[in-house]
Amino acid sequence: MNTPEHHSRITRERADAERRIAALNRRFREIVEGSELTTDDDEHDPEGSTIAFERAQVSALLTDARLEIDELDDALRRVEDGTYGVCIHCGNAIAEARLDALPATRTCIECSTRRGQ
Repeated sequence: MNTPEHHSRITRERADAERRIAALNRRFREIVEGSELTTDDDEHDPEGSTIAFERAQVSALLTDARLEIDELDDALRRVEDGTYGVCIHCGNAIAEARLDALPATRTCIECSTRRGQ
């Protein structure tokens, strides 16, 4: 089940996550720099979200993207050691369509449904 296509797909997904991290880091810096330039009380601004909320939101997205990188790195290791595409719970092959949708997945659809993943 481990093919160059799997490696290539995971590598593309990882590059997308890296680009997302770079963009989120830029956005985070913009929020921080913007907040340093104003003395407005954004906590009571009825027109929009607060600077603190925006920072927290971008921070959460960064955390998710970094976790995705870790999961994709783990998937690349599974490709290299020949265990990619094998469900960690039942040992059956993970459907190619599921791997296309979730390249870092470690479970088949049956096990993920049964376990709520």
